[in-house]
Amino acid sequence: MSSRFLTSEQQHSYGHYVGEPTSIQLAHYFYLDDAAKQLVQKCRGDYNRLGFAIQLCTARFLGTFLINPINVPQGVVDYLASQLEIKDVSCLPQYLLRSNTHWEHTLVIKKYYGYRDFSEQPGHWRLVRWLYQRTWIGGESPSMMFDLITARLVEQKILLPGVTVLSRLISAVRERVANRTWKILSKLPNKKQIENLEALIIVEEKVRFTPLEQLRKSPTRKSGPSLVNALNRLMIIRALGINQLDVGKIPPIRFKALSKAAFTLRAQAIARMSTERRIATLVAWVYVMEATAIDDALDVLNLLVKDILAKSQIDGKKNRLRTLKDLDAAALQLAIACRILLNPATEDIQVREEVWRQLTPEELSSAIDDVEDIARPPEDNYYDELLKQWRSVRRFLPKLLSIIDFEGNQAGQKVLKAWQFLQSIEGKRNPLMDTAPLNIVDKKWAVWVVDTNGNIDRRAYTFCVLGQLLEALRRRDLFVSKGERWSNPRAKLLKGDAWESARTSVCRTLELNSKPEPELKVLHEQLNQAYTKTAKNLPQNSEVRIEVDKKGKESLTISNLDKLDAPESYLKLRDKVESLLPQVDLPEVLLEINAKTGFMNEFTHLNETFAKVKDLSTSICAVLIAQGCNIGLSPLVRKRIPALTRGRLSWVEQNYFRPDTVTKANARLVDAQTKIPIVKSWGGGEVASADGMRFVVPVQTLNAGANSKYFNRGRGVTYYNYTSNQFTGFHGLVVPGTLRDSLVVLVGLLEQQTSLRPKELMTDTSGYSDVIFGLFWLLGYQFSPRLADAGSARFWRLDSQADYGLLDNLARQTVKTELIEQNWDDMLRVAGSLKLGTVSATEIMRALQRGKKPSTIAKAIGELGKITKTLYLLNYVDDEAYRRRILTQLNRGESRHSLARAIFYGRRGEIRERYREGQEEQLGTLGLVTNVLVLWNTYYMNAAINQLEEGGWEIKEEDKARLSPLSHSHINMLGRYQFNLPEDLKDGTLRPLRDIETIDELADLDFW
Repeated sequence: MSSRFLTSEQQHSYGHYVGEPTSIQLAHYFYLDDAAKQLVQKCRGDYNRLGFAIQLCTARFLGTFLINPINVPQGVVDYLASQLEIKDVSCLPQYLLRSNTHWEHTLVIKKYYGYRDFSEQPGHWRLVRWLYQRTWIGGESPSMMFDLITARLVEQKILLPGVTVLSRLISAVRERVANRTWKILSKLPNKKQIENLEALIIVEEKVRFTPLEQLRKSPTRKSGPSLVNALNRLMIIRALGINQLDVGKIPPIRFKALSKAAFTLRAQAIARMSTERRIATLVAWVYVMEATAIDDALDVLNLLVKDILAKSQIDGKKNRLRTLKDLDAAALQLAIACRILLNPATEDIQVREEVWRQLTPEELSSAIDDVEDIARPPEDNYYDELLKQWRSVRRFLPKLLSIIDFEGNQAGQKVLKAWQFLQSIEGKRNPLMDTAPLNIVDKKWAVWVVDTNGNIDRRAYTFCVLGQLLEALRRRDLFVSKGERWSNPRAKLLKGDAWESARTSVCRTLELNSKPEPELKVLHEQLNQAYTKTAKNLPQNSEVRIEVDKKGKESLTISNLDKLDAPESYLKLRDKVESLLPQVDLPEVLLEINAKTGFMNEFTHLNETFAKVKDLSTSICAVLIAQGCNIGLSPLVRKRIPALTRGRLSWVEQNYFRPDTVTKANARLVDAQTKIPIVKSWGGGEVASADGMRFVVPVQTLNAGANSKYFNRGRGVTYYNYTSNQFTGFHGLVVPGTLRDSLVVLVGLLEQQTSLRPKELMTDTSGYSDVIFGLFWLLGYQFSPRLADAGSARFWRLDSQADYGLLDNLARQTVKTELIEQNWDDMLRVAGSLKLGTVSATEIMRALQRGKKPSTIAKAIGELGKITKTLYLLNYVDDEAYRRRILTQLNRGESRHSLARAIFYGRRGEIRERYREGQEEQLGTLGLVTNVLVLWNTYYMNAAINQLEEGGWEIKEEDKARLSPLSHSHINMLGRYQFNLPEDLKDGTLRPLRDIETIDELADLDFW
């Protein structure tokens, strides 16, 4: 096999120097200790000593010897020469005059330092075994595995082989793992089960879809019949019997990797596979599909019950409005009687006579009855209207009770027992309700569930249990183990032997002590210093003041940041740079960036990895525009151009566009952005912001939610994306409706796959909670939300006796450090599980932030978060520049959203995909196209800056830092698209900048 899975950067950097080593790398790999110097001094002549030292350090740094041993960066030569006290490094070329000398030196270095050849045993066997085990239990891509094995070879002092040797080894091991998986799985089902599996891919006459394709379709409606269909789908999958097979020998990651093909390929393509592979693929698909079907059914249940509850409230309010006139009339009659009663001039014995004089007893009795019937207490939740929905619930409840088996933790046991009671009485005509567990019935439901005679109403009890069930599911106090999204996140945490073996490496990775006392001591010192500094600066801080309310409680008030006037030099520079940017069509931008970065090479065929067709980049470009601009394929179809026929574009869209290929292509763009010189003026990628874009979804889908502020009367999704301070988007995820930011804010940092390693994340206030602050600190990140009202936030202290001067009365609460100390190991376990990916950030946040009764571990992380939040607040209050830096980064994210909106102009900017995967793919493509435009602008802005500086223009660094690559007026995104890139641009060169003298002429053209 070839090394086609390697990126061009990996192939270029493998076994070679790529630029000058950093100062840290020089100190680590190129420092000569006494033993090394003694070995070097045995060589005759400065050139031999320097050449020997270069070869030794090259082997340390690269893990190999170079064919031309002195082809190293000048900084390496100078660094080694200074240690060897060699003043004239120009003698180095003499090292190559004797052809055998440098080869002899490699043998000395190998013998003295223990370097081994790649093929030498038993090292080679151990390496292959490690690679096999890692591939078997891990989910790394081939290119990531290449980096891992390269690092291991360097660490183990095994000299690197040729790039094709290593890539072929990885491919061969992956093939062995795949064959082993197919062999094991294909032998598990019996003959009858195999027949049932094969029947899934048989195309019957007069049937449009195979059973496999029908089962792959997720529900899109939230209704009783839709839930019943989802449960029937689960029953069909379970009837195949795959869940009864012993699959413990296969790691879960292998199931996901193998089943991926069955989720996307046509049944005919699966049928063409070899027998072992076909059966194994179907077994894996059914195994994974059961979890998917469970999740889909619970998604429908969750949305359906929410709709039933909402409908009862709407109906109740409508009925109340209809009867308002009757209530008014009755209330007025009661008012007459009450006024007579309250009139002090009316004698007590005359009250009744006076009332009967104005009202008859029948009228007064009727008014009382009307008020009692129509008026509602403040805590009323229209449960009487909810009970009228009984028939709707009975459509799905029997099947739900019989199919889904819930499990629960300690907090969910009460609800679980109530659910099990409903299961026990299902199907009985007159069930005995006396034994129903009533400890889940709250005060609001009590009057409806239990009547005055002590009888339990089955309908009211069922609705009460359903409401509690859904609440417990959302908190994950109840769960379904065989599901994925609705499973128990606590079960995915590291535990037992796995945690014991991982604890040391986790602590080292997170740079945390295994004991809490040293960490709390450092935090205590930092907190005292922060309080002291902020209190000292407060009298001179005109933007912050302490206010005291009527109760004597102190709070801080922070003035809004004033808008800074842009310097004249910056405005001139911005206008000059923008005037030089070439005017171009969107397809040319995509093709041009592909010529420079090769990002389209990451779009690989789903099944046939090395499938090739002519002008594939043109077809990919067209699909990128179709999805990124939200216009569909029709405007891009050209019947006479093979790469743009409808058949070709549909084939490319179905086989090449997946969330994983979009993610890999995006990573290339982000990496390319970091290498452009002007980007260093904007930031190093260590800071990022997160915010959401809202999209209306007008089609029937489960993956959408309501929010009148953003979606009017419809439903929609939020594309929650992460923007670096280099203007690139490095991750994004789609959430239904407007999910709380705090549930997903960590996802982008933990799951992103680019070379960026942001350490600080800035968000709006909605992403804020004590638990988030605690988790960010544990994971080594800085959480920096823009606080709408920082003054109302609580300030915490660790020392109850400390005197913080002007801020002493603000720090009224003391952190419970004993809770942190008692749960420190569990806190490390949560952080380690997140870092190693055994549990997702969204799952663990749902479990930790579960309302009024958080778990002990959530309380402990929250207590830690109170410390780090206070440190952040003190810095936020004290440093105006810090507040402005947060605002600047958030504005970059919002400006990027504006660019994305301009790109996504088709279909009124609405998402028409029904399924979550389709929405993720389309919005991921939008993020990719946005990054392409940002990168294109950055290349040409950098060229414009260079041209201006060469022309004598004096450019200030602070002005350069304020430039933005998010403008798009010079890029045409509309009209009939052309896909022709000039020949002189196909090798990655830039097009000429605009001539400033022609700008006025171009402005007159209607097109622009």
